[in-house]
Amino acid sequence: MDRIRNARHFAPRLQRWLDDLATAARPAAKADEGQLDLFGESTPGAASRPAGPAANAAVMHPPSSPMPVPAPSTWQAPRPAIATPATPAASPAAASPATPAAPPFPTVPVSRPDPSANGDAHAPPSANLLRPPPVPVPVRAPEPPAPPVDALPRRQLLVGQFILEYTLRRSTRRSIGFMIDDDGLRVTAPKRVSVAEIDNAIRAKQHWIITKLDERRERRAARLEKPPVAWEDGAVLPYLGGELKLRLYTATRNRTDYNADTRELHMGLVQGATETLLKERVRAWMQQQAKVLFEQRLDLYAARLGVEYSAFALTSAGTRWGSCTAQRVIRLNWRLIHFSLPLIDYVVAHELAHILEMNHSPQFWAAVGRIYPAYDEAKSLLRKRAQELPTLFN
Repeated sequence: MDRIRNARHFAPRLQRWLDDLATAARPAAKADEGQLDLFGESTPGAASRPAGPAANAAVMHPPSSPMPVPAPSTWQAPRPAIATPATPAASPAAASPATPAAPPFPTVPVSRPDPSANGDAHAPPSANLLRPPPVPVPVRAPEPPAPPVDALPRRQLLVGQFILEYTLRRSTRRSIGFMIDDDGLRVTAPKRVSVAEIDNAIRAKQHWIITKLDERRERRAARLEKPPVAWEDGAVLPYLGGELKLRLYTATRNRTDYNADTRELHMGLVQGATETLLKERVRAWMQQQAKVLFEQRLDLYAARLGVEYSAFALTSAGTRWGSCTAQRVIRLNWRLIHFSLPLIDYVVAHELAHILEMNHSPQFWAAVGRIYPAYDEAKSLLRKRAQELPTLFN
């Protein structure tokens, strides 16, 4: 029904357009008052058309673009691609006031997308309304993470002629502890201890604290003065008190081989490997060697001291070479692999002695001396060798 209703609405316009075509093709033809429209009804005032098959062919099938008239039930709007009708010659029939001027194409309300919806309000009706996909916006690299902020409160205390700054952390420990690192003095105290008591404990240990701070400052300055290691073929790295040479070559897969006779570490790297990857490979290899060696030395000195440890693990602590817990868990810094075996043995003996004495009392040092008599010299030498280490890993 909708199609028939539309056909009835647009049929008169289509009929006038067809009549105008006929007038242009046969301007001298007589008017045919009995012309019927598409529905068999007379069309008063329509332009005359010539009779006969030839005339019908000229009207219904223009030479440049044949277009049969569809049936009323399947009528469609004429396509704009139809050949443009020839300009009609000046004639009485064309200039007749009874023939209204018809538009070159019938106005058909065809549903089209709204150009203004895509931001192009002036686009012509025949413009291509399909827009190309938008150019993707390049994704910005994530912002580098902000440096961690020390949440511990920093306090200042006048000690002699110096203003000592330290950080205070509360814990469940039973006594006040002091630790010196590159950031300065860190104090750990029980929650029940007042700030005045903590300040008095710092004044009582001021000589030891100031001495350790000076040593730490000197070690830090000496370490920063050393040029960083150039991670390339032939680089020299500290290993077990001596040096090993890094040999790099291109390989189809990553592989690592160490020649103990020549003290050369051969590393095969895939094409395009980065310096970061090389550092991680060297670090992983050294940690593996440290774990095997340290466990052997722990078993050796534990048997000599007559103690047993419950577990062993590696650490990457920046201020401690080792630790021992009340549960007899021993942790050793993997960077000890840079030092000679006697210095490693000293740290091993030191931590094993804490199984007997969880302090640094004379009884503790006596236990260390039983399995490592030269502990005093080793202690000083370890501090010196630590200052000489180049900056290898961040």
